[in-house]
Amino acid sequence: MDKVNRQRISKLHPSIREEIVKIISECNANLKGRAQVRIAQGLRTIEEQNNLYAIGRTKPGRKVTNAKGGQSIHNHGLAVDIVLIIDGKTASWDTARDWDNDGVADWYECVKIFAKYGWDWGGSWKTFKDLPHFEKKGYTWRKLSTMRKDKNNYVIL
Repeated sequence: MDKVNRQRISKLHPSIREEIVKIISECNANLKGRAQVRIAQGLRTIEEQNNLYAIGRTKPGRKVTNAKGGQSIHNHGLAVDIVLIIDGKTASWDTARDWDNDGVADWYECVKIFAKYGWDWGGSWKTFKDLPHFEKKGYTWRKLSTMRKDKNNYVIL
C-alpha cells in the first residue's frame, strides 16, 4: 500500500478502513503489477463537494456531480473514487484497457472485487454514471445526515 493510499484511507470512516485496505490489496494482486489502484478521492468536505457541484453550473466545465455539499456519501467517508496508476507514474481512467493481458479489463476486475465486499459502483447507476466511484452499500446521504456523530465527526454506524 503506497503512502498516498494510506493517507487517504486514514481519513475514511473508521468502520471501512480495514476493508478498503483488503479491497485495494486484492485488486492490486489481481492486476499483477503494471496497473495499481490509487484512491483519487475519499473523504470530501462539504466545501469541496459544493465546489464540485458548481462545475458546469456556476463554474466552467462539464457537470461532475449531482450532489450538493452534504448529499454525497463522500462527505461521510463511506465512498472512494479510484484511478489506475500505470507503471507507477501515469494515471488512467480507461475502463476498457487490460494492462495485465488476462482477458479482463483491469477496471472491471476491480469492480468485481468491490462488489464482493458489498460496495455499489457508480458505473452501474441508471443516470449520471460515475465510473471511478464506489460506495459502501446500505447508506443514503439522507439517512447519514440524520445520524449522530462521534467526537471526530464521523456518523455512528
